Amino acid sequence: MWSLRAWRHRRILARHPLDAQRWAEVRTRLPILDGLDAREELRLQQRAVLFLHSKQLSALPGVELDDSGRLFLAAQAQLPLLHLADLNWYGGFHEIVLYPDDFVSPQRHRDASGVEHEYDDARSGEAWQHGPVILAWPGVQSSGDWEGYNLVIHELAHKLDMLNGDANGLPPLHSDMRISDWATAMQSAYDDLNAQLDRDADAETPIDPYAAENPAEFFAVTSEYFFTAPDLLQQAYPAVYAQLKEFYRQDPLARLQRLQVEHPDYRPAEYD
Repeated sequence: MWSLRAWRHRRILARHPLDAQRWAEVRTRLPILDGLDAREELRLQQRAVLFLHSKQLSALPGVELDDSGRLFLAAQAQLPLLHLADLNWYGGFHEIVLYPDDFVSPQRHRDASGVEHEYDDARSGEAWQHGPVILAWPGVQSSGDWEGYNLVIHELAHKLDMLNGDANGLPPLHSDMRISDWATAMQSAYDDLNAQLDRDADAETPIDPYAAENPAEFFAVTSEYFFTAPDLLQQAYPAVYAQLKEFYRQDPLARLQRLQVEHPDYRPAEYD
């Protein structure tokens, strides 16, 4: 069936061919893409081009943003959507604002007794319900490895979460997923993480303790781990990993395990 959207995408890709040398340069800075097959990498390239065509990247003074930097960000933004149908998942915003460093964000919070608190919070990223995504450029540049950190994926996970309204840790699930399964897996792990921190605020938790802030942050942090430290997430909270695998339609752990067997740079000592 003919699709106007698909036709427009083909025209954009034809008019804006990806520079192979630039992609190769960016690719070396993104180990989390290692192990993608040729079809997946081509799809990622195309979706990165379309992303840059549809989103405004606004660099504030102090941010040196060139074409390689734009592509570096776009590739990370599109990795979570790689195996999802092209349903305009990032349609809720049109701009990404890049700050030269962490920034102060005014916050307002009403506690259980109804008292409202206002404070300033230093952040490296922020996603607004009806506004742009804000990213600190050093955090973007530090992303892309298998280290359990990815600012781009974290903030865009919030945007996926917001497709249902306010961020609450429940993005729009696929028709073959059950909300009850999602809620059970996420709530159990969230409660476990909070229990560890209640016992010891300085505990070395299996994932970033920031995930215990609220269910929205839990989803964003576990999305980071799903793509950048899948082994740690699966070991700590296998049911969460299984739900994210169903949602993102990917299995980064299997990809990482293949790399550990086949690729010298990933091979554990016992394989040598």
